Amino acid sequence: MSTTILSSTLLLTVLLAIGLFFFIRASVKDRTQVIQLMSTEPTDSLLAQLQQYFTQRSYKVVAIDATQNQVTFAGFVRPSWFLAVFLTFLAAIGILCLVLVLSFLFPQIGLLFLGLELLSPIAGMFYWQKAGRQEQVSLKLESAATESTQETQNLITVTGHRDELSVLRETLGWQQVS
Repeated sequence: MSTTILSSTLLLTVLLAIGLFFFIRASVKDRTQVIQLMSTEPTDSLLAQLQQYFTQRSYKVVAIDATQNQVTFAGFVRPSWFLAVFLTFLAAIGILCLVLVLSFLFPQIGLLFLGLELLSPIAGMFYWQKAGRQEQVSLKLESAATESTQETQNLITVTGHRDELSVLRETLGWQQVS
């Protein structure tokens, strides 16, 4: 193979390795969002339902602000075994591609580059250490009377991890306000 082909292949492989590095780093990125949900249920039953929901999801009440009708829940989010293994696998494949190109460029020490494969579990360990963390979900409740139906609707502003918010919305079936 010509040196030009190997050099360009090495450049592309290094660019892919950089992309893989940022993908692994993004796996632990904070994904906090704010959504607003609308419910016609009474405030007391609404708060009881929300507290029961978050208690079932292993969250605990850490702060209550009665003046602003705000409740903050906290819970430990466990990392995913599947994602840790998947990221380790991706890192192993990416390093193997880099080793293959390096072994073509430097055939005299080609087998020594296989030692780089020992670095692939670092991706899974990085994810495992950073993904397991305390998450907080904050709820703020506001009441608003609608003019057309004369019934009181509750606007719930929820701040939390986007996955937790999507499960909350699906489970309780409340209408999301855009």
